[in-house]
Amino acid sequence: MTQDELKQAVARAAIEYVVDGQIIGVGTGSTANFFIDELGKIKGRIKGAVASSEATAERLRSHGITVFDLNEVETMPVYIDGADEINGAGAMIKGGGAALTREKIVASVAQKFVCIADGSKLVEVLGKFPLPVEVIPMSHSVVARKLAALGGEPRLRVKDGQPVVTDNGGYILDVLGLAITDPAAIEDQINNIVGVITNGLFARKGATVCLLGTAEGVRKLEF
Repeated sequence: MTQDELKQAVARAAIEYVVDGQIIGVGTGSTANFFIDELGKIKGRIKGAVASSEATAERLRSHGITVFDLNEVETMPVYIDGADEINGAGAMIKGGGAALTREKIVASVAQKFVCIADGSKLVEVLGKFPLPVEVIPMSHSVVARKLAALGGEPRLRVKDGQPVVTDNGGYILDVLGLAITDPAAIEDQINNIVGVITNGLFARKGATVCLLGTAEGVRKLEF
């Protein structure tokens, strides 16, 4: 199976976690896009969705799914999203699509986080995928120096020669060279750096369930 076929398989499997008549949280990225397409087929069963990015909101609306502002929602039964890496305890690195802050905010309101990913995303130690850190633009140099002091190699994310700007107006520093053996501690440590909006470690509130696409079928991990 191709990587896209594996993503499509877990997107279909995630429909099982959709709660009828409720609002659900939806993530950002290629795997989340497959899920949105599947969600569009059953849109009559749900009240609507909260999107973790402008791109996700647009895709949801294209399927005729009502998009709610998070300020209108007190709680949700489930948040469904992909991951760039996930370990055996459900801690994740996210943010390859630059939506990490809104993803973390929306996920914080949900009772359950269902991670959907192809099998290559399961790792023993997080950090081979560069850790995204969203920062206030004026602070990116000072934050980069402090991240380097932690042993990482921070690089400002650029596209077409210009810094990538998030939906929140932030910049992204991608930190290479970290072997993250204590994800919760590193999440806290980086978030305490002045100028950091948040980082892409989802360890304090990780996945509840992970649906992994493998050649043998969808493998379910519960944490």
